[in-house]
Amino acid sequence: MSSRLSLRLSRLLNMVPYLLAHPGISAAEAAAELGVTTKQLMSDLNQLWMCGLPGYGPGDLIDLSFSEESIEVTFSAGIERPLRLTSTEATALLVALRSIVEMPGMVDPTAAHAAIAKIESAIAGSGDVSRAPVRVPVERPVVATVRAALADAHALRLVYYSASRDEVSERVVDPIRVVLVDNNSYLQAWCRQAEGVRLFRFDRIEDATELDERAHPPSHAAADAAALDLFQDDPDVPLARLRIRADYAWVLDQYPMHRIRSREDGSIEAGMRFASPDWMARLLLGFGTGVSVLGPPELVTAVRERADAALAAYAAAGLVGETEPA
Repeated sequence: MSSRLSLRLSRLLNMVPYLLAHPGISAAEAAAELGVTTKQLMSDLNQLWMCGLPGYGPGDLIDLSFSEESIEVTFSAGIERPLRLTSTEATALLVALRSIVEMPGMVDPTAAHAAIAKIESAIAGSGDVSRAPVRVPVERPVVATVRAALADAHALRLVYYSASRDEVSERVVDPIRVVLVDNNSYLQAWCRQAEGVRLFRFDRIEDATELDERAHPPSHAAADAAALDLFQDDPDVPLARLRIRADYAWVLDQYPMHRIRSREDGSIEAGMRFASPDWMARLLLGFGTGVSVLGPPELVTAVRERADAALAAYAAAGLVGETEPA
């Protein structure tokens, strides 16, 4: 599951009990509490409205009465009830908790280990789960500072090591959330120096200071899915500008691209960061005429040269007739 879908699923699962505890709350208030824009919240509510119990008849679906002025859950489909875990489910949950507690910044270690202890206590005597003591990792002060600033909605001053540039820099950021990408935990934040959303890997944060000022990331930053692209951490990584044919729009969901604009002919202009021109050229050639490159010039040249070389090789093998340069 992608990071974007995982974040949305977690939000949807939390929304029903939250809204039941705050009947009549406005969309603006709920969005602020849940850390999303009002537009995203309304989209989530429309999605939630179609969720429910197997069978999915009208009486089994979650029912909501909502507008920007007031939100109320009229039927919860039982989602607010505590779950009764089977031994298999409890074991899987314990494994997940023990894994995530090792990821810096993802959870409060004290709370996570308290949850582990409660689950183990609840299933004691079943013989399915080991009662071996769990090692409690010591949380780095830097990680605790970042989590505290995020909870307090305060800005942070970071001393950060950038592996791609092999340098240490100091910057002030507005924290947004903690995310897990490719088995590493990151702080997603608005970087005031770069004027954009960036990912800061926790094990590369050398120092962190919580500032007294409030964090004020731009309203669009919290919903910026493209910011989960790992290359966003390095503004020096080149950006490919692509034209995607209408019937190839699926590539936007399969690759870390962000839509720039739609063209009159139905095609889509998009951007994608890349580290290696050779790798990017091979990827684009695999799409054939479905995706064409608009820039930068060096990538256009790389794609053209590879296409010409491929056509020449086919011609030399007698597999095609007359060819023209790409």
